[in-house]
Amino acid sequence: MRQEISEPASPSQHDGNGYDLALRYREVRSRTEELCKPLEIEDYQVQSMPDASPAKWHLAHSTWFFETFVLQAWDPNYRPFNPAFSYLFNSYYNAVGKRWDRSSRGVLSRPTVREVYAYRHAIDERLLALLHDHGLSRELESVLVLGLNHEQQHQELLLTDIKHAFTCNPLRPAYCQVPRVDRRRPHRSLSWSSYPAGVRWIGYSGREFAFDNEMPRHRVFVEAFAIADRLVTAGEYLEFMADRGYERPELWLSDGWNARSAHGWQAPLYWEWHDGHWRQMTLHGMRDVEPDEPVCHVSYYESDAFARWAGARLPTEADWQTAAKDSEVKGNFVESGCLHPVPAAEESDKQFFGDTWEWTSSPYVAYPGYRPAAGALGEYNGKFMCNQLVLQGGSCVTPLSHIRRSYRNFFPPETRWQFSGLRLAKDA
Repeated sequence: MRQEISEPASPSQHDGNGYDLALRYREVRSRTEELCKPLEIEDYQVQSMPDASPAKWHLAHSTWFFETFVLQAWDPNYRPFNPAFSYLFNSYYNAVGKRWDRSSRGVLSRPTVREVYAYRHAIDERLLALLHDHGLSRELESVLVLGLNHEQQHQELLLTDIKHAFTCNPLRPAYCQVPRVDRRRPHRSLSWSSYPAGVRWIGYSGREFAFDNEMPRHRVFVEAFAIADRLVTAGEYLEFMADRGYERPELWLSDGWNARSAHGWQAPLYWEWHDGHWRQMTLHGMRDVEPDEPVCHVSYYESDAFARWAGARLPTEADWQTAAKDSEVKGNFVESGCLHPVPAAEESDKQFFGDTWEWTSSPYVAYPGYRPAAGALGEYNGKFMCNQLVLQGGSCVTPLSHIRRSYRNFFPPETRWQFSGLRLAKDA
């Protein structure tokens, strides 16, 4: 798949590089259903915690997005597939209307999985016919491309939520079999790259698609800093744990210590102590913690505490974008089939992309000059710019065609069920 999608240049239904939007639509939509093939019918319904969603809901919500923001916007007289779906599968768009409570999505045994797939295929048929027979305005083409990237976000969430649900099952079922990938790579000692102080450009300014929260591109002054040449490993995190990192309040932010105490954190999420060693739940089932693999499923609070213990800090997003500027966007993404962080492939592999999302110390706030879009789509990103931290780089369950250097993921600081890890930085 292509790494990035260009914004459509004309009503020809091709983007700026001549990429067929109908083909792109088919690829993304079929990929979501491909990710669901390992599931049994019972798996589609499970909601293991309020922040997660059932697989069935992901399938329906991403379809609702196209029906609501493309088909209904194109035809004011459009008749919805099922009027109740606007209430059941709206996520957080207050301007669209009332919605079902997020924490109760798992009780929606109806519509059935079969009916949700029928909904998907009916909307696909209508939208592809619209592209073929009439085409879209430039504005609606942009909404369609946004919808495709939105669905890719839900592909990642689908895998993330399945992992959490399967971990809650005492049988510890595997989502899929372990692929044939080489995990045995030479141990790499930690080294650092230094960057002088200066004015840097961060954010996105290209012609391809980017979310509105990545713009406008702007200048920031960055103090001199050094940044690690790879992610923090599970072995290094084990040293932190062995040094009583979870019992030393001097290493923790006050809110972090409160979260650690309230939740009883003693190790990353999905780690379990068995017969004298640590094991972890993966999408391939239970397996031993491998010391050279990047540590994963840690909160911002744990990441910050580890950095303090290591005599370092977490990078800002400006640090991260400065250091990642010259790295090629490649790595261990969902297309590899690995679905788990792996050690850096070679000395030149800085792991800026793939494996785990990287916590930064930067609050998720608007860039200077940011303005949300008018209407309901203005709720996509802007209204979440409070009490969250920025993560960058993508993970092993992120589609490669979805990531950019400027991509700003964001979550509350105690979030752990995402594929989140960390990289160290320090003042020069």
